[in-house]
Amino acid sequence: MKSIMEDISKNEYKKLYLLYGEETYLRKVYKERLCNAMLPSDDTMNRNSYEGSKIDVKNVIDMSETLPFFADKRVILIEESGFFKNKAEELAEYLKEAPDTTYFIFVENEVDKRNRMYKLVKDKGSIVEFALQDEVTLTKWILGRLKKENKNITQSTMRLLLAKTGVQMDNIEQELEKLLSYTLDKDTITEQDVEIICTTRTTNKIFDMINAIARKEQKKALELYYDLLTLKEPPMRILFLIARQFNYLMQVKDLMIQGFDKSVIGKKLGFHSFIAGNYISQARQFSLEKLKGALLDCVSAEENVKTGKINDRLSVELLIVKYSE
Repeated sequence: MKSIMEDISKNEYKKLYLLYGEETYLRKVYKERLCNAMLPSDDTMNRNSYEGSKIDVKNVIDMSETLPFFADKRVILIEESGFFKNKAEELAEYLKEAPDTTYFIFVENEVDKRNRMYKLVKDKGSIVEFALQDEVTLTKWILGRLKKENKNITQSTMRLLLAKTGVQMDNIEQELEKLLSYTLDKDTITEQDVEIICTTRTTNKIFDMINAIARKEQKKALELYYDLLTLKEPPMRILFLIARQFNYLMQVKDLMIQGFDKSVIGKKLGFHSFIAGNYISQARQFSLEKLKGALLDCVSAEENVKTGKINDRLSVELLIVKYSE
């Protein structure tokens, strides 16, 4: 990110850029900053965009060979092409000899660092990874957004907001817009505001369901399950998410037994610190043997559905009943 801003401030650009990573919001922001700095947004003659896995490479090359129209550069934006996971030999070979007036910006979700295109951009251009941001960074970003609107928020409300939104910044942005519209006449955003306005993700409902199961709150666990069914979530996807949750908890529990703290557990499993803390709290409510048994029962439930022994909705319901009774 810093390297892109330095190039923009100096007005000196690399011939090749690769922007990739899980944080889609930042990818979009810096893609637009880079494109708009290199050429005006209304310059449709010299800005060309391609997207998807079925891009015609010959068409891209032909466009690259076309001289800019009343400008000193042509910018070609290529998004989610798969060129950095699959072979793109023709384009990789061409980029070595591309005209000095043509600049390429590639935007991808995933890349293979062994890929020829990746190595080429690394050698001749600039690569920027946009990873999911940690809790501290997200908190600072949210506070900055709220400060512009003259809004305050407490630490506990901030934690609730992040628990509901997750760590994807585009999702946080959407929920913040809803909150700001709802609290126009207030200077402080409260937990009640967040509960009323912010959408609870499916994964959060699964987390709450496992909490209810651990506390033997069978009615609540089943209500959450029925809520998900009402939201048109397929029972087999719910089962998958329950199994994934038990699997995470089993790994967390194992690391806890080995004596690792929250920060180490988070790093080992790829969780943010506040997410790791939530998993640790939940894992304390189960024994390792209970978690292993639950995971095996999830596998059995799926097998029973696939073999026609029981229907999918009832299979998940019986699993919830068993562990919450």
